[in-house]
Amino acid sequence: GLVIDGRTLEHVLHDSLQNIFLELTEKCRAVVCCQATPLQKSVLVRLVRNKLKAMTLAIGDGANDVSMIQVADTGVGISGQEGMQAVMASDFAVSQFRHLRKLLLVHGHWCYTRLTNMVLYFFYKNVAYVNLLFWYQFFCGFSGTSMTDYWILILFNLLFTSVPPIIYGVLDKDVSAEILMQLPQLYMMSQ
Repeated sequence: GLVIDGRTLEHVLHDSLQNIFLELTEKCRAVVCCQATPLQKSVLVRLVRNKLKAMTLAIGDGANDVSMIQVADTGVGISGQEGMQAVMASDFAVSQFRHLRKLLLVHGHWCYTRLTNMVLYFFYKNVAYVNLLFWYQFFCGFSGTSMTDYWILILFNLLFTSVPPIIYGVLDKDVSAEILMQLPQLYMMSQ
């Protein structure tokens, strides 16, 4: 791991040392920045995001973390004694740090599997409809006539793109929360 304070971070973030610092951080399992200014936090997240082409997650609990949360791909705000500014600027909010583990391992896993299955579902829905139109053109001699009325097309898209994803999103849990908490390796395997 690497622990770096705000004063050292000020020197490291100069253009000449950024690449060396990033090479060092890639070799670490964890990097902790303490006593950093809000600007340094956001610059550091932007640097990792742009130079390493990595997905970034920023976690903060106060007004000094707002810029860092907004720069990151995903921001988590922790409501606490320092106010609600971080929560208002974040994508997700938790009440305490201890809930962060469940947010990432359980809900992150479930969200990932739901999104991947929904992408496949939408491809299937569109292929089914386009395939129907394609074969109908053979039947009508490529005259360009419409096979369905517009209200049928609206109902098709409404029924097949709103109801199943809502039901699937609410009910689908491929692995129970207890197992996901006990085996954090399942999060990486799903990717």
